[in-house]
Formats: sequence, C-alpha cells, structure tokens
Amino acid sequence: MEPLRPDDPRRLGPYDVVARLDADGDRIPVPGRRFIARLPGGNRTVLISLPLPGTDPARFAAEAVAARQGLPGPWIAPVVEIGGTAEAPWYASPYLPALPLTAAVAAHQGPLPEHTVRALGAALAEALAALHTTGVTHAGLSPAAVLLTTGGPLLTCFGAARAAAPDGEQRSGLPGLASGSLAPEQLTGGRPRPPGDIYALGSVLAYAATGHLVPERRELPEGLRRTIASCLTREPASRPQATRLLDELTPAAGIAGFAGDPHVRPPTVLDGTVSRASAALGPGWLPGRLIAALARQSAELLAAETVPPTPYGPAAGRDHDSLVDPVPSPQPYSRTALGPASPPPAPSGLPASPAS
Repeated sequence: MEPLRPDDPRRLGPYDVVARLDADGDRIPVPGRRFIARLPGGNRTVLISLPLPGTDPARFAAEAVAARQGLPGPWIAPVVEIGGTAEAPWYASPYLPALPLTAAVAAHQGPLPEHTVRALGAALAEALAALHTTGVTHAGLSPAAVLLTTGGPLLTCFGAARAAAPDGEQRSGLPGLASGSLAPEQLTGGRPRPPGDIYALGSVLAYAATGHLVPERRELPEGLRRTIASCLTREPASRPQATRLLDELTPAAGIAGFAGDPHVRPPTVLDGTVSRASAALGPGWLPGRLIAALARQSAELLAAETVPPTPYGPAAGRDHDSLVDPVPSPQPYSRTALGPASPPPAPSGLPASPAS
C-alpha cells in the first residue's frame, strides 16, 4: 500500500480513494492503475483498477465487462462493479489484504521458497485450465497481475495485452506490459491464445523463484527447472497445457514441503468441482515475512484517512456515471460466487480464444 500522488483521483464513483496498491518505480510494469478505496463510513472496501495512459480505454472497458460476467474458479479476482466514463472507465473487485507478486518478492528480500512457488503455480495453472476450458485466454498474466493473499493467489488484469495494443501491432515496450511475460508470438502482435498464457505462467514462476523474469536455466530451483523451462519454450505447440502443469505442481505430484504436514488442508470442493490446488494453500504456504507485510497493510488501511475529493481529469463531476449498472447491493467476498459457469462473452470485436 502506497500513499496517493498529487495527480491521483480522490473519488471514483461512490468510493473515497485511500491509497495506491502499487509502488512507483517498480522495474516490472503494472498493467493498470490500482487503488484501494472504500465507501464513506468504511463499510465496504474495494480494489479499483483504471487503464494506464496510452492504453485503449474502450478495450479496457470491454475486458472489464467480459470479466464481470463471471470468470470461473476461486483464484480469479471477481469484477463486481464497473463505472466511470468512456474516456476514464474503472472496475472494482472486493478488497482483501494482498501483495502484488513483485511486492512479495521485495518484502521477502529475495526469491520465494520452492514450496510457495509450487503452490502459487498450482493455483494459477488451475485458474488457467478453467479459463481455457471455456475458450477464454487471460492475456494479462504477469508478476504484477498476481496478488498474494493468506488464502491463496488472485489473478487480476484480465485482457491487459488486448487493451495495450490490438492484434497485429507490436506489443514490445508498451505501457503496462512486461515483455518477459509476453510470448514471442504475442510480442509481434499475434492474437492472444492459451499457449501465450502458459508462457506467461512460466515467467511468473521464474520471477517468484529467482527474482528475474528471464533467468538463466541454472538459476531455477532444480525441482522446478523442467516445468518452468517447458512453459518458456518459444514454440507455442511445445508448451504444456494448464492441466498437465497442474498435475506436475499439485501435492500428489510432490509438493515436498507439505507432504505429511498436519496443517495441509484437504482439497476444497467449489460448485461441485474439487480444487486440487487448495491442498497446497493451507497454513504455511506463505513465508512469515509476507504474513507480516499483509498484517501491516491491513493495519495501515484501518488507520488511513481519506483526502477530500478533487477533480479527476475528464471524469470530474461525472464520476457516478456508469458504463454498466453496479451490483445492486454490496455482497461479502466469496471465492465460490464468481458468476455463471458459462463462458463470458468476448470483448467487442474479439472472439473468444479456443482452448488449446
């Protein structure tokens, strides 16, 4: 959690903006501007995302609308409200104390333990498998898009590559895109497809395990070297599918750090489906330093005071305008209530990507 800058919004829709989620100057780009905000009186807190300058606000809004229909799985942060204007859209997700993966590596003062990386990878592979089964490509996975909570990771920034540049245009060096997380075929403007998500997952796990997006193979932990390297191969057809990665990363495949641990929880059943990754995400999945950092964030948020609203660019005086009606009443955060099981509609002008 970071203090607001002078040019940051102080109010978005009905919410008072309290703080930034992301630090300035991080060497890993963030796909959007993210703020922690709450209703007056403090009875609801949300994480609000806005498009970066230089990206397409209309495509950002289209991705938000698609995500709000209900992306499947417990490891994807749900979009519960969309607002703003055509020039300055925003969307909100329920807030939980969370660290972007980049902040987690910094707080841990180095690479994360292998059992944490395995658990992280299992949850993200499970999330991608659910998306790909419904014909959806995430197209925004990077270290900054992954939030770590005590209950597991949350995947955010849906569609960041599509919002940054349309298909056919170079995506290297564009706002918010970590080039090391973009598959070679996407860097040159190719349409995002599931194998690109797998490449991005490999870069996320490499970053968590080494602190580098594109490490040397010898830097990777021996137990994860083959798995990560298979994700990062240049040939899309040679990358594994998400379901195979889940087989390699789940406890049954050998999360040694949790084997026989009495604190390991059994797999969770969500909407009739067993979450295999959940067994690896019990007490102890996060290192103590990250638990402490999450506790500090929670305490700082409780102590934070909001600043009186100031105009926010083109949306000044119109920040209650909605692109889509907000949810009718605030609902408690639930990992199981993520909307219908049917695939969300593709953003305008972009057909859903078929599963690989």
